[in-house]
Amino acid sequence: MLIELGLLILTNTITAVVCLLTLFAARVPMKIRLSLVLTIVSLALWQTFVYVSNVTQTNVLFWNHFVFVWPGLATLAFFLFMHQLNEHHRWHLSKGGAYLQLVPLIILTLGILLQAFSISTGAIFVETPAGLVRGLGYVVYVVGLIMSLAAVIAYTVISYRFSLRHPTRSAAVKTVFYTVLAAIVYGLIANVVLPVVSGSQQYAVLGILTVDIFAIGFMLSVMRSGLMNFKIYVVRGIAYALSLTTLALVYGVLAFLVSRLFLTSLDSPAELLVNVSLALLLAFIFQPIKRFFDHVTNRLFYRDQYTSEAFFAGLNQILGTTSSLRYLLEKVSDYVAQALKAEHAGFFIYQDETHHITAGTRHYRKLPSADAQALTVYAIKHDYELMVTQDITDHAIKRLLMSHRIEVLLPLERSGDILGYFMLGEHRSGGYSYRDKRVLRAIDDELVIAVQNALSVQEIRDLNANLEQRIERATKELRASNAQLQRLDEAKDEFISMASHQLRTPLTSIKGYISMLMEGDVGPVSNEQKHLLREAFISSERMVRLISDFLNVSRLQTGKFVIDRRPVDLARLVKHELESLEPSAAARGLKFSYKPPKSLPKLTIDENKIQQVVMNFSDNALYYSKEKTAIKVSLKKVGDTIEFRVMDKGIGVPKAQQSHLFNKFFRATNARQQRPDGTGVGLFLAKKVIDAHGGEIIFESVEGKGSTFGFRLPIA
Repeated sequence: MLIELGLLILTNTITAVVCLLTLFAARVPMKIRLSLVLTIVSLALWQTFVYVSNVTQTNVLFWNHFVFVWPGLATLAFFLFMHQLNEHHRWHLSKGGAYLQLVPLIILTLGILLQAFSISTGAIFVETPAGLVRGLGYVVYVVGLIMSLAAVIAYTVISYRFSLRHPTRSAAVKTVFYTVLAAIVYGLIANVVLPVVSGSQQYAVLGILTVDIFAIGFMLSVMRSGLMNFKIYVVRGIAYALSLTTLALVYGVLAFLVSRLFLTSLDSPAELLVNVSLALLLAFIFQPIKRFFDHVTNRLFYRDQYTSEAFFAGLNQILGTTSSLRYLLEKVSDYVAQALKAEHAGFFIYQDETHHITAGTRHYRKLPSADAQALTVYAIKHDYELMVTQDITDHAIKRLLMSHRIEVLLPLERSGDILGYFMLGEHRSGGYSYRDKRVLRAIDDELVIAVQNALSVQEIRDLNANLEQRIERATKELRASNAQLQRLDEAKDEFISMASHQLRTPLTSIKGYISMLMEGDVGPVSNEQKHLLREAFISSERMVRLISDFLNVSRLQTGKFVIDRRPVDLARLVKHELESLEPSAAARGLKFSYKPPKSLPKLTIDENKIQQVVMNFSDNALYYSKEKTAIKVSLKKVGDTIEFRVMDKGIGVPKAQQSHLFNKFFRATNARQQRPDGTGVGLFLAKKVIDAHGGEIIFESVEGKGSTFGFRLPIA
């Protein structure tokens, strides 16, 4: 009896632990938990009442009949457990499979009815003076029990057949099958065969272990189907055991040391104070020790597990280091598949209305566009929620996902439109947890933003490639046009150079003859005639300067522009040029305000070219100044330079056009209106001359208020 009692206590302890773990497994659906617990409890009660019926001395017939209630209840509960497991995983997809389930159900029903009939009639045992003898009801009960067990086995086989497409679930059902088979065989041998053969119930004590076989096997099945992570209970139990052991050792060592060193001389209150202090110390260090052992056990048992923080950090690093769309999709697929233990992972992304891109891990199956359209319709109906194949009730969508070996599908939604999908294959070790699904939902927005950015970059790259081709074609055309323009420009420069040379000779003669007439070399000249001759002389001088400007521009273009440096008195040069312009200024009601410097060092410069610059600035001031105003001219030494300025109160230069003023042939809009016959060469040439001397141009202007033109030349 002691052996039976010990086995019974051990079995009921295991049963209680398994039932508690099952009841508190939040990931397991409630119906599965209840049916599994009812099955295990029924078997435990069966063995408990077997023991009670063997040791009781009163109501022996009742207790022996009562024993036979629990096997039928256990088979019925187990059938419900398998049915709920199948419903949760949606294994039965065809009408044939649904009809096939009816056969075991009918057999089970008949078996339960036979068992109930035999128990209700009280014919299982007959009480005789020699003791209890098995009656006809026992045979009926055994037949009913065999039918029930056969129905359970048949239903398990059918479930296994329909789970073959899913390796993880198939392994779970296979575990159930072997558990049921082993438990049935063992239970029949211990509770039926041995008692019948030996004619004694002494071997029935071994039947108690049938409950352990069922309990442990069912737990393994639930764990392998991915509904329960039993490992975490074991790991946390080890962590708690190590923490408590460490605390006990610490307490033992400290108590030993204190008792040896101090307690011999301490009174009772002091001893109590020491014990309280040790208790407070243990309470204080319990949490750090527990955290330490949690960390150690996690490192040992969960080395391949991920933390949400590390997962998000790694994913963000990938999303932030690449803008290539295909490379991004492949890297994200590899990373998520490795972290979540998926057999494969991949993306289907719409590029536009007619094009899409697919990318993923090595074993990823490309999703056809037509199937993606069907998924889009389903996703819109279900508010773009995460799709888990086993939870989908739409058989067409479920078959579609299973055909592509997709277990989890995450729609990537952008402003009410489907951007694409992220897909995961079968889990490699037990199914996707609640945390896995929560993580996938959390990265939805990040994936959408990253894919949008990559699509935008890809669109820009495609546009750039197209633009590059167009630019290349346009560049070729421009090069051809530019070559032609260069030839035309060279011809123009050659023509200007030749024309300028040809024009200088007759103009010089005209200027000389006019000068002779003005001086009276060929007879007296009246004041009116002298005025006309002076105007002709000024115009001829201007024509000579224009021709010189064009010649210099031509020399610049052909590389023949040479600075001929000689010592020059710049003060005398400026004075001479201003005196030559005084008649023209007086004719316009203007005058030059100029005070020659008393002492100014000579400069080594090209006299003709600097004279041309001074003349250009001064002549412009005459043409663009307002009537009856003074044009201020200054020449002075400033540091190591000589500074020349011409300041007028004329029309000025518009601010928007000032940056273009010294370009060849450029003229401001108000200047063209004031003087339509200008060429736009003078200022361009002036800057070239000053730059060639190592100096710098001075220019300041306010539209409508006047301008300042000048230069600085280094003395050395």
